[in-house]
Amino acid sequence: MYWTLELASYLEDAPWPATKEELIDYSMRTGAPLEVIENLQELEDDGQPYESIEEIWPDYPTKEDFLFNDDEY
Repeated sequence: MYWTLELASYLEDAPWPATKEELIDYSMRTGAPLEVIENLQELEDDGQPYESIEEIWPDYPTKEDFLFNDDEY
């Protein structure tokens, strides 16, 4: 399983929290690439919903990861 920013972007608007099956269904309905669905199918399914993309991909970059200085603009 591998994630890229492009693949993860297909889940940004997912109905969080969501179970593995709900995320797969959402991805299919929204036309996400096959790689997204394959990655979701490889997730462990303990029946608990995932709260956000960070639970699926812990290295998902957040706004704090980008070093923009808003004061300069």
